[in-house]
Amino acid sequence: MKLPTTRQVKVGTIAIGGKNPVVLIAGPCVIEGGEKTYALARKLKKIAAQAAVPLIFKASYDKANRTSVKSFRGPGLKEGLKILAQIRKQVGIPVLSDVHRFEEIGPAAEVLDVLQIPAFLSRQTDFIIEVARTGKPVNVKKGQFLSPYDVAFIIEKVIGAGNSKLLITERGSTFGYHNLVVDMRALVILREFGYPVVFDATHSVQLPGGKGDASGGERKFVAPLARAATAVGIDALFLEVHENPDQALCDGPNSLPLSDLSLLLKEIARIGDPSRSW
Repeated sequence: MKLPTTRQVKVGTIAIGGKNPVVLIAGPCVIEGGEKTYALARKLKKIAAQAAVPLIFKASYDKANRTSVKSFRGPGLKEGLKILAQIRKQVGIPVLSDVHRFEEIGPAAEVLDVLQIPAFLSRQTDFIIEVARTGKPVNVKKGQFLSPYDVAFIIEKVIGAGNSKLLITERGSTFGYHNLVVDMRALVILREFGYPVVFDATHSVQLPGGKGDASGGERKFVAPLARAATAVGIDALFLEVHENPDQALCDGPNSLPLSDLSLLLKEIARIGDPSRSW
């Protein structure tokens, strides 16, 4: 069966969907400091350029959905957006971050190229509509508690708010306690809605609450799942990347080491080449 071609969404000069090559959305889970994040953004840009893969940089300014109140959350809205704005201007790449509260939407829309709705908020109707009303591209992460068919209702909310610049991200489904699984059939179902499909290979290997007061993860499965999803058919690949995941302040166990990114991107580019015949 030939999968349907999704519509094209522009993020700056980058086109996602249609018959365009797979785009990379990558960066650390959370901003750990201005200089450190800026340096990582430059390295990601270089690696992506060498693989001829378009890059959108992602990093959270505030992780408001952590397991423990003691978890590191980031620099906050004001300082975090300042850092992302500098990366956008000085590194020359589009930036993405997640918004968690209504009061963040306006300031975030002034800086970000893509506003991301976290998985835990993917059913919050009023919040989704308000984010969509900014007119900026919106990336909605499908909740791990939702079926792919439920995404039809998310799309209805965004489109109803007058915004067709929509990306849908698959990030695994809850499977018992402290575990997620990826149903590759979901990628086929999501593509049938006609909007660009993103696969989050790093959160898909997360073990939510698996370390008691924090999430665990199985990063050895990141690359295999990324290759499999690309083969099924995706428009963008979402990866949390860190120079030393074991020392990351957030989501280290499921983050991809920066040193592994170059090879994975070459594999992804080869598998996802729209001119490749099977």
